[in-house]
Amino acid sequence: MISFERGLELGADWIELDVHLSRDEALIVIHDETLDRTTSGHGLVREHTLAELRALDAGAGQRIPTLDEVLAWAHERETIVDIEIKNAPLYYPGIERKVLAAVTSAGMLEDVIVISFDHAAVRRVRELEPRIATGVLYGCRPTDAGIGLARAASADAVLPHWAYVTREDVAAAHAAGLSVAPWATSDPIILRQLIACGVDSIGTNHPDILRAILDSEASSTAGFKQ
Repeated sequence: MISFERGLELGADWIELDVHLSRDEALIVIHDETLDRTTSGHGLVREHTLAELRALDAGAGQRIPTLDEVLAWAHERETIVDIEIKNAPLYYPGIERKVLAAVTSAGMLEDVIVISFDHAAVRRVRELEPRIATGVLYGCRPTDAGIGLARAASADAVLPHWAYVTREDVAAAHAAGLSVAPWATSDPIILRQLIACGVDSIGTNHPDILRAILDSEASSTAGFKQ
């Protein structure tokens, strides 16, 4: 939760998180499917109950939050939440329905986007709730700018790795009615390249760097009209 607060302080417009299921099927907000890298615990998230996970130190005395807790926090701050369903290499049967239940319960249906590298999960989310925004993540350059991937999953957005973004592909995706939201870089040179390509948003670990670039470009063109 400290990192989410810090992200907003540094100028982020919204936050991104990853969800897994605990052994007792609670939605856990943690990046990895294992506990070793970011907590005092060991082993798979799915092998532990919520109570066991909450007893771990996730850094600076922080506890691993649940999706319900983060959504309540975001709702209070009127912050959009980008929810990545972390299927693969482990799969969580029924996680799509649980995510939708949490989002609906929090009154955040219009304030989230659900994304995943598991495009079948994205399609399942849209099938269960046609009103929710969804996006497909990928780390390659499809021959059709990701349009086919998005359409197959009934998604609203494509989220390519930054290395596979071109001006032509962004234009093609926009023409197909899709948003383009690459991830994840903090390199100022690359950030400027992505902005020049016309992307809609950028995932970054250092929103202050991106915010400074956006502010600088806005001030440099303040006297011009398009």
